[in-house]
Order: sequence, then structure tokens, then C-alpha cells
Amino acid sequence: MRTATGRRPHRHGLETTRHTMSDNLESQVMLSITLPDGTIKLFPKGSTGLDIALSIGRRLADAALAVMIDGKAADLSMPIGMDCTLSIITFDSAEGHEVFWHSASHIMASAVEELFPGARFGAGPAVEQGFYYDIASSHRFNEDDLRSIEKKMLEIAGRDTPIVREEMTREAAIEFFKTVRRDPYKVEILEDTLKNVPTVSLYHEGGFTDLCTGPHLPSTSRLKAVRLFNISSSFWRGDSSRESMQRIYGIAFPSEKLLKEHLERLEEARKRDHRRLGQELKLFMLSPEIGSGLPVWLPKGAIIRQELETFLKDEQRRRGYLPVYTPHIGNIELYKRSGHYPYYSDSQFPPLTYHDEDGKQEQYLLKPMNCPHHHLIYSSEMRSYRDLPIRLTEFGTVYRHEQSGELNGLVRARGFTQDDSHIYCRPDQLVDEICNAIDLTQFVFRTLGFDAVETRLSMHDPENQTKYGGTPEVWEQAEKDVKEAADRMGIKYFIGIGEASFYGPKIDFIVRDALGRKWQLGTVQVDYVMPERFDLTYVGNDGQKHRPVVIHRAPFGSMERFIGVLIEHTAGNFPLWLAPVQAVVLPIAEDVHDYAAGVRNAMLAAGIRTELDLRSEKIGKKIRESELSKIPYMVVVGQKEEEKGAVSLRRHRKGDEGTLSIQDMIERLREEIDRKA
Repeated sequence: MRTATGRRPHRHGLETTRHTMSDNLESQVMLSITLPDGTIKLFPKGSTGLDIALSIGRRLADAALAVMIDGKAADLSMPIGMDCTLSIITFDSAEGHEVFWHSASHIMASAVEELFPGARFGAGPAVEQGFYYDIASSHRFNEDDLRSIEKKMLEIAGRDTPIVREEMTREAAIEFFKTVRRDPYKVEILEDTLKNVPTVSLYHEGGFTDLCTGPHLPSTSRLKAVRLFNISSSFWRGDSSRESMQRIYGIAFPSEKLLKEHLERLEEARKRDHRRLGQELKLFMLSPEIGSGLPVWLPKGAIIRQELETFLKDEQRRRGYLPVYTPHIGNIELYKRSGHYPYYSDSQFPPLTYHDEDGKQEQYLLKPMNCPHHHLIYSSEMRSYRDLPIRLTEFGTVYRHEQSGELNGLVRARGFTQDDSHIYCRPDQLVDEICNAIDLTQFVFRTLGFDAVETRLSMHDPENQTKYGGTPEVWEQAEKDVKEAADRMGIKYFIGIGEASFYGPKIDFIVRDALGRKWQLGTVQVDYVMPERFDLTYVGNDGQKHRPVVIHRAPFGSMERFIGVLIEHTAGNFPLWLAPVQAVVLPIAEDVHDYAAGVRNAMLAAGIRTELDLRSEKIGKKIRESELSKIPYMVVVGQKEEEKGAVSLRRHRKGDEGTLSIQDMIERLREEIDRKA
């Protein structure tokens, strides 16, 4: 295969690209390489990540997928030209997953191209649990095709084909994709998205070539196991007015054992799927008649939501937050002023156009964000430095026009309620207020049983300043404030460049559920931009007007997403204080129905959500069905219990808890509820 430059691409495989003392003219120049443990080693200039891995040990070299140089991932075969910090990327890391799964997406595309000539390829990224590729093909893929593609991928892996990087000018790449690959999608990216980029990189794998920044595996042979899961529809560049494509999802591993473990986790995840449990436990419903992505809370689900809202409202009240309510729609000019409309217009519902009786036209949006409304509340009266901080809070419903293929029950919806708060403070109060917001978020996660929490400091990308509002100086100060607060709170964090909001850096909290899956939930954001856009001021002790700083804060993130994750985390086995039905009274026979009703009434009077099962079923069946309904406590009563004025208590998944007096049983449950065990 020849490239657009008329020459064969260099084959940078594991062995053919190693730069040694004998074949590298630069080998006399030694570089200082700092390893993760702080050790500094000297290597000849032009050494590769593979050379360094081999110097540490053969086992590490065999496991190496790529290399991290000064915090940036690169191919194992890339020659190193300067002193740097370096770590070897293996599969057991987030970076390793991304490299492996991104490479697997290319191998899948290569397999599709061999099996279905004429297929063309859009985007093929790694995602959190695997990869996908968007494919344009006249063939409609089905389940049998997925098995054939898997087989072909393993065949390609068995060829041990090097995955080779080549850099060329943008113009040469355009010519290559026009004449050799005949790929209009990559040509469009080169002529549009990359129009200001002089040099681009391509990756070759056998007969397949793709435009890609990499890095990739050194060879296809690293792929040992693969499973393709499903096919969905998509559109080129996510635009529903563009070409329709087919998206194939999959996952791959360097061993069959890892794939087997993953499939077992998937089966457990299927059992915990919040959409399935939501239906079985009658928590919420999704109806096409109401609209895609617009969940409706049923009574039992509404109880969970109310309990969570009450829990957070009570805690916020103790911390000095002031409640507000804002409407579900707003004038489009409000969101243009805030910047949400131009920045997020693709994910918002179309404007609602209104003509008044004089023919004047106004446009409104379904509220995409609560913050502009809160800024106007703040500016509705003069504020003094003595008034600050002002902490406004609202459980405000917002609306986003998510693509239908991206919708996922509660965790990805078009209408959802944020536990939103905006804190207006003086610059000298800012770090303290960030710390308070972090503390509140941590308190929420601890209470709800999310013990494994990662923290990301989401910073802006200084090389793409046009994505953000405000000046570089403002961003430098905001990011300094965020880091100072995180350090003061003693939280471990990692930096996410380019993950900031358009108006400021964020502290994002990423929880791991019971299956080890990651979910971004709570967030704390610092904002110097909106006070300028909304001309927010306070009068300082010098009698002059000053700008406050705004903190955007949401511990839950959104009620829908949080509850969806909580359902899957607990498998629907909610802690007693959250359970929609906390106990059910089960009479053994009809002659104790009156006694059972009295027990239930006493429990209701004590604030325990209790049902009474008077069906003429055997007690064993009642217990089994209560277990399936995941009710925390079963209160069994018969003639013996009535004679003693007692109950026989059973705990969900644990069984018999013994005989207690009615009062002792109530006190036990109340104590567990009150401490939110």
C-alpha cells in the first residue's frame, strides 16, 4: 500500500522501531528520564518507551501498550528527544483502557471493511466501557454480522500486524483520503475541523488506514478477546440533518479471562438495570405518549425523591441556604446574555415563538439552566459586603434536547431536576465557600453509601481559549482558587484539561457503584464570568461597587441521574430511611387481621411507611413476595404474637430477627431511620 506521498509508510512495530546504540546517530546524547517512583535514569536520545520498559523488565515490556510522556500519551515506538517524566501505560489503568479500546475500534473497522467492502467510517472512539464505530454502509448489520465481525477481528489479531503511525501535511492527507481511501468523512474533517492544523497523523493497520491522533497498540496481536454488543442508529457528526449511520458497540481485552469477568459483571448489571427495577418496583415510568426522555415518577419513586430532597433541604437550611423557585421557561435573550444559548444551542429545544396582541414577537426557551434566573434574583436589589455570602438554592427542572440514541432511562433524560445552588460571595470568602460546598457534597455521598469517590479538577484548555468566556487572567485565578480549596480539604484529585465549563473550572465528583462503574454526579464550579455578563455587584466597605464571585454547586447533580445510579448501586435494596415501603405487616390468619391492622396503625403513627397484606395467601408466599418487592422489614403476626402484644420481625435478605414488643420494634426501626443507616 502506498500513501498519498507516493511512499510506503514506515512499519513501526515493536522490534523494528527500537533505537539502539548501534543504529542511532544520536545515541551519544543521553537523556534524563524520570520514572513514576522518582527514579531518574539515563537513556540514549531517540530511545523509545519500549526500550525503557525493557530496561525495567521483560514482564512490563510485554504488558506495555503505550507510554505517558510529560502527562501526554504516545505510542510505544515514538523516539524520545528530550528530558521528560515517563510512565508505561498498561491495560490496568484508565489510559490503558482508552488506548486498547480505541485500537480495538480500528481493528473492528478493518474487519468490517474486509467483510463489507464499500463501508465508510465516521467516528470510532473509546468510551467508558469499550468502544464504538459509526459506519456508513448499504448493508444493514444484524446479530449474525456481529459474530462474523468478531471472528474476523480475532483473525486480524492473529496476523500480528503492526499498527503504524504516519504524519503528513494536511494537504497530503486530504489528497490521500480523496484518491486512495475515497473517504468523504475524513476529507470533511480535514477541510473543516482541522483546517488550521498543518500536520496530521494517520494510522495504518494492514490495508486499513484512519485519520487519528493516537496513540495505539503496537500490534493487533495484543487483542485476545472481543465481544460486540449492539447496533444503534446515529448521524454523521451527531447532526440529525446529515447522513444516517450505524453504530456498532463492543469491548475487547488482552485475555479471555478478563472478557469472562466483564460478561459476568454485565449480567449483574442487567439484573441491577434501573429501568428494569424501576418497572418491577413501580418507581417511575417512561411513556412515548408523554415523550422520549421525559420520566414520570410513580408514587413509590416519588417517595424516594421526596426523601432525598428533604434530606438535602434540611442540611442546606442548617448551612444557611435560601430557597427560591424559578419558571420552567425563560426569554431567549436571558440565555443569550448568559452564553448558554450560543454555547449549548445544539442541545436545547427549539425556541418557542410568541406574538402578543400588538404583533410583537418574543422567543422563549424551555429552561436549559437555572443559573441565569438566580443571577437576576441576586441583582434584583442592592447588596452590601455584609450580606455576602448569599446562598440561593432550588430544585429546578431543566430541559435538554438529547439525541434519542443517547437517552437512557433516568441517567440520560431530556427533562431532569437539578439540586442547584448559586453562592454569591466576596473574593476573600471564595475558598472557604468552595470548601463548604465540597464538605456538603462529601456528606451526601457518605450518607448514601458511595464510599469510592474520585475527584477531578476540570480545567480549561489554554490552547483553545475561544471555547471559554472571560480572560486568561480570570481563568488563572479561578483555577488557583479551585486547587487551593481542594488541597485545603485534603482530597486526592486528578486534573482534566479541557473539561471545564465555558464560564469556569469545576470540581467534579465521580463515584464508583457496587459494580465498580464510574458515574459523574456532584459538581462544584467557580465562576468569574457570569458576574461580568450580568453586571452583578455589591457595595464594599469602601463604598464602591465590586464584583462577587459565583459558585455553582449541585451535590446530587440531577435527581433523576442520581436516583438511577442509586437504584443500580443498591440493586433496589434501599436503606430503610429511603425505602418507599419500609415495612409490611403479614398476618398469618384471618383471625388476627384486627391485631395486624392495629400494629400497622401504630407504625404509621410513628412515621414508618407501612403496608398491610390481608390476602388469604400462605405466610410463606407473602414473605417470598415481600422479599421480591425488596421491602426492608416484614412484621409477622399470629395468635402467639397477639397474646403477647408482640410481633415476629424479619429483615429483608437476612431472615428472622426475633420476637419484639410492638414498642421495641417501632423504636428499633425509628432509630435506624433517624440515623440514616
